[in-house]
Amino acid sequence: MTIYKHLLVALDLSEDSNTVVERAKALAGATGAELSLAHVIEPLTFAYGGDIPMDLTEVQEQLQQQATDQLAKIGSGLGLAEEQNHVIIGQPSAEIHRLAGEVDADLIVVGSHGRHGIALLLGSTANGVLHGANCDVLAVRV
Repeated sequence: MTIYKHLLVALDLSEDSNTVVERAKALAGATGAELSLAHVIEPLTFAYGGDIPMDLTEVQEQLQQQATDQLAKIGSGLGLAEEQNHVIIGQPSAEIHRLAGEVDADLIVVGSHGRHGIALLLGSTANGVLHGANCDVLAVRV
């Protein structure tokens, strides 16, 4: 019996992503699970709240293209089909939850920086994913 059938690997595309990918790859190999990759880009309007009167569409598109290229490179190295790579614009934990349901993932793998004190209280993407997920979550310490 397979423990997990589909792993959704949520990546921030930093250098730490390699650690998360390697852990997910090993787990998928051990369980025979399918892998999907995800990267969520927060809309620039979230960051600036409309305080800057300028059109950020071109910058947002460039960020999305760079993320798509990076995720495609990672996915290619894992032998994943293009449709297994997901670059999404939105609020990270909410979009990861939505995508996990969409692809029928039974485990979400996410990196965690192991924050303490006030940084932990303020939350992180890993914390948000953990507390709203409808499936198991593996937080890989990076």
